[in-house]
Amino acid sequence: MAEAVKVEFQSFGANLDGNVVVFVDDGLKLGADAAKALGEGATGIVARAAAIEGFKGTPRTAMSLTTPAGLAVERLTVIGVGGKKDRVGEATSFDWETFGGFAIGKVSSRTATILCDIPGFKVDGDAVARMALGGLLRSYRFDRYKTKKKKHDDKEEGVTSVSLLSSDSALAKKAFKAGNAVAEGVTMARDLVNEPPNVMTPEEFVKRAEALKKTGVEVEILDEKALKKLGMRALLGVGQGSRKESFVAVMRWKGGKEADKPLAVVGKGVCFDSGGISIKPAANMEDMKGDMAGAACVVGLMHALARRKAKANVVGLIGLVENMPGGDAQRPGDIVTSMSGQTIEIINTDAEGRLVLADVLWYAQDRFKPKAMIDLATLTGAILVALGQDYAGLFSNDDNLAARIAQAAVETGEKVWRMPVGPEHDKMIESKFADIRNSAGRNAGSCSAAAFLKRFVNDVPWAHLDIAGTAMGSPATEISQGWSSGWGVRLLDRLVRTHYEE
Repeated sequence: MAEAVKVEFQSFGANLDGNVVVFVDDGLKLGADAAKALGEGATGIVARAAAIEGFKGTPRTAMSLTTPAGLAVERLTVIGVGGKKDRVGEATSFDWETFGGFAIGKVSSRTATILCDIPGFKVDGDAVARMALGGLLRSYRFDRYKTKKKKHDDKEEGVTSVSLLSSDSALAKKAFKAGNAVAEGVTMARDLVNEPPNVMTPEEFVKRAEALKKTGVEVEILDEKALKKLGMRALLGVGQGSRKESFVAVMRWKGGKEADKPLAVVGKGVCFDSGGISIKPAANMEDMKGDMAGAACVVGLMHALARRKAKANVVGLIGLVENMPGGDAQRPGDIVTSMSGQTIEIINTDAEGRLVLADVLWYAQDRFKPKAMIDLATLTGAILVALGQDYAGLFSNDDNLAARIAQAAVETGEKVWRMPVGPEHDKMIESKFADIRNSAGRNAGSCSAAAFLKRFVNDVPWAHLDIAGTAMGSPATEISQGWSSGWGVRLLDRLVRTHYEE
């Protein structure tokens, strides 16, 4: 994983090292603790500088002062949070992470001190821990393959150490244990997606998944011999054009009662997707190294749950393949028999992710009898057309499960939008020659893909998250500046924490 920033939690009164960060409202008012920490005259200094700079304290704006006269700090960064008109009620968890990420993004030295006293907000230990999480996520970089690293200034190098001062540092430190576990999980997911496809092959992905054993996760690897015995011909058909072997990894975290049924989380792991015989256009094909972002999320989630000792039973399953147009590759017109016994006509070999998920979903519900199943997949380009890159598509056969996911999305800022999956979409995947076909064309492409997956879950409460727009090549935010966002780890960790832990 990427090197983490050193995070410390201290009480007001501690030394102010490096770039000091404070928050003001739209009246340029500092919190009482922050004003006291900076010393007499701080409010006036901020007000005079703001008048010169035209700084109004509006949300997510910043002003930086170098060695400000009258203050014993080397640099002061003032961040606006706005006033009552800019928010309704208490801040959500996403606000706190955004505050933390925005603050780290404005720091101009290697060391930072953040005064966690925000006018208009109750900043408890949990809020401070979430700010630290946002700062960690913002500081992520993936540059391990750059051999000639330029000499950057402190700002470009990024923060290496941050101290968060608050009125309850002990509670913040305690709360951050779980937040740090989540940050590690997001970082792991981001690293997996960012790796080049010649490195992150299915075999290498398996090795990364097996590393979870160190955290207490039970890991079982099913190779092609085992998959053939199980009858996973849909999954194996996707990988048969590649010289790389296909796998399914099963990861079990047993933190709940032994008799409790697990929550099953399934991820699509196409480590590179050329499209197969139905080959993709050359432009931007390099992005298809990220077609395993669903599997990456599952691995990151399992790491987070284990590291924070979640009191829940969760099983993560990922199908790992490479989709290539080799001499043995699957052809349009082929018919394969899935593990469920349903036959599938291959219309388009680039509609491969649903074939992988079909067998893994069936295996998950058949073997583990889960209380619910959730799958994540960079499944369709159609979801980008429908929702862009700020929302993942949510499809479900269970209103209660969908509502829980939607609430977790609000609380974490990993947004979802529920999409329909009805009888009309199921009819679209009917085949002339087999039970179903793997592609129904362009119209309602995401919905018909979800209808395809629904055929393999039986009556288990199930949700499908189409993350093609949010997990890779996603737009920069205050907590995600890279190509890979690690989308879904925070969302599902919150879901587990709220609804599936004892």
